[in-house]
Amino acid sequence: MRRKTVGDQELALLQYIGENEPTSVGEVAARYGESRGLARSTVLTMMERLRTKGYLQRASHEGVYRYHTTAEQQEVVNSAVSSFVEKTLQGSISPFVAWMSEKAAVSDNELAELEALVARLQSQRRED
Repeated sequence: MRRKTVGDQELALLQYIGENEPTSVGEVAARYGESRGLARSTVLTMMERLRTKGYLQRASHEGVYRYHTTAEQQEVVNSAVSSFVEKTLQGSISPFVAWMSEKAAVSDNELAELEALVARLQSQRRED
């Protein structure tokens, strides 16, 4: 089953819930929503939308619904990146790579990860 995509706000909310699960709408509204100017009703709507899309589940615990993620964070991030590349960059990663080359704050760890990815891509090409 292909999951529906998530928007930027939904992705940020999903990441917050993943780091603080299980959590209630009230807790998310107070700790996450208030600092972002989101009303409790907006937080509830977003969480229910994520539940409908299959990214969250809820269970009643002492009369309060507690939400937790159903997908691994990496799966959600991969889906968001894929959607961004396809929709915004028309399937080309070149604009992103150009942006990365101009970004001044690439850490040593990020650079090592990029080098490892390039090496893996080169290896895969040789195998094909």
